[in-house]
Amino acid sequence: MRIGFDLDGVLADLHGAYFRQARALFPGIDDSALASPSTGASPPEEGEGAADDDVPGPASRPVLSRHQASAVWNQLFRTENFWETLSEIEPGALARLWELTQTRGWEIIFLTSRPHAPGRTLQHQTQRWIAAQGFLLPSVFIVPQSRGRIADALQLDAVVDDRPEGCLDVVLESKARGILVWRGDAASVPGSTKRLGIGVVPSIKVCLDVLVEADQGSDGDGLMGRLRRLLGLKPRTT
Repeated sequence: MRIGFDLDGVLADLHGAYFRQARALFPGIDDSALASPSTGASPPEEGEGAADDDVPGPASRPVLSRHQASAVWNQLFRTENFWETLSEIEPGALARLWELTQTRGWEIIFLTSRPHAPGRTLQHQTQRWIAAQGFLLPSVFIVPQSRGRIADALQLDAVVDDRPEGCLDVVLESKARGILVWRGDAASVPGSTKRLGIGVVPSIKVCLDVLVEADQGSDGDGLMGRLRRLLGLKPRTT
């Protein structure tokens, strides 16, 4: 299998760094404003506009004011080699993923849209961080937010992301299966997600379990059919 993995909010704990920096800058803020695992989980997007009605967007959640959030991001991105300082969201996930590349022959590509931070190049910071977690010789692509055409060009089988809109882009513009890692309340998953063919998992552990089971199968459904079934999606109609 050829699989693309987003980093922030999927494997790398940007939310934790954002939470700590926000508390340091604004000590009087109520922690509930930062509690959602989606808050600060991904870097801010440039030129973010209103979403189409059919595109699942981020769930409603309490956030900092625009001015406060900007101050937090600016402080983080002034840190030298910032992208090497993050923790894994699920410790051991990248080491397990590396083991699966060795035992199952998977090809893994890491896709990220991170802003610049001083120090080593963005790609080098990211590669060093991934290797430090136990995944050796990582392939890292610094890409725009749109992942669908990339997934199509690289002939990926699946792309794992924490943003519904990122998964939607994948399923609309490629043959890859979009897998959404949703660590928040399951009831708050955008209602149109499954209807649009996006699989939802609560963790990377569950995601890898599903991918392994799909890869091990030998029934007539094929890889994509098994992935759809294991992710609770309806079979394609012809």
